[in-house]
Amino acid sequence: MPEIARLSGGSGWLELDFVERERTPRRLMKLGIRLHLAGLSLSNTVSELEKFGVQRSRKAVHDWIQKADLQPTSGACPNHVALDETVIRINDEQFWLYTAVEPETNRILHSRLLPARTTALTERFLRELKQKHDVAESLFLVDGAPWLQT
Repeated sequence: MPEIARLSGGSGWLELDFVERERTPRRLMKLGIRLHLAGLSLSNTVSELEKFGVQRSRKAVHDWIQKADLQPTSGACPNHVALDETVIRINDEQFWLYTAVEPETNRILHSRLLPARTTALTERFLRELKQKHDVAESLFLVDGAPWLQT
């Protein structure tokens, strides 16, 4: 719930120093960023902004969020880490999306699209996760897949 706490109250904490052009009123940019950080999809965020007469693409809203640099990218110290992978098909090719999530907050700690599901690639994924977050004392929650048992 820490993200929700950040979104309550005023939006004074939200700095828009990155704005170069004033195509969108700042208060509506802040609203768009807050809506997306609260869990609204980019498409739904764009739809909400359209109610105020603001016509922006999903890419524009995504760029606001990235430039505002509000998403913490490292430094978590979770008690538990849920680790799983799923296959994704793009055209005729298969890829595996590996993801580590902090179950208490549903925060994605690390995610990577890999060409296969092997123990070596899982070890690489875990090394990257350990570089980003303090997971040395974390309890990992995984299914019975041999490549995840690493």
